[in-house]
Order: sequence, then C-alpha cells, then structure tokens
Amino acid sequence: VQLQASGGGLVQAGGSLRLSCAASGRAFSRYAMGWFRQAPGKEREFVAAISWSGGTTYYADSVKGRFTIARDNAKNTVYLQMNSLKPDDTAVYYCAADEVVRTRSTEYGYWGQGTEVTVSS
Repeated sequence: VQLQASGGGLVQAGGSLRLSCAASGRAFSRYAMGWFRQAPGKEREFVAAISWSGGTTYYADSVKGRFTIARDNAKNTVYLQMNSLKPDDTAVYYCAADEVVRTRSTEYGYWGQGTEVTVSS
C-alpha cells in the first residue's frame, strides 16, 4: 500500500488543521492506520491509531481530547483532525499502515512521506 499525507501548514496556537492520508494499492480497508510525528531533534512519536474497521482508536496522552482520528474506507483515506493546537504540536506528521493496530512506529510496515505542521505562539 502506498500512502500520501497532506493537509499540513502554519497555524496559530488554538487553531485547527485536518490532515489526510490517502492510500492506494492493496485493499485499504484491510489495514490499521496510525499517525506519528517527529519534531526537530526528537524521536518519532505515536499520535493516534485506528483499526481497520474504525471501531478501535488509540491516542497519545498528549493529544487526547484535542485530536481525532477517523477513516473513510470508501475513499481510502484516514484523517487526523487536530484542534486546540499548541506550539508543542509542531512536527512533521506521518501516516502509517499495518495489518494490526499498533502504537509503536517500529511495528508499522508502510509509511507516507510526511506533512509539516507548524504551530505559532
């Protein structure tokens, strides 16, 4: 499966962005999806994940209550709605796919190219 992330940009603190990750190739609905982020000088960290059906979701504590992950299997797309953004959310955001919903980046087999999010204070 090939993944293409988009939707990043520059936003003020308190604002919102919606990231999208479009998938092509093998059956998208078979895959669990995850979002990760990597800030400059830091390791890649887990943000959110969703099962193939959308029935199970996981969030990092740092984004709970502010971010929402969702998917539309008919459109082969997973979304990350980000509200109440903070400067600490500044990072390159990556989407990833694998057969089982996971929270560790090392367990995902397929990755998109990343989309940059900058939150100004």
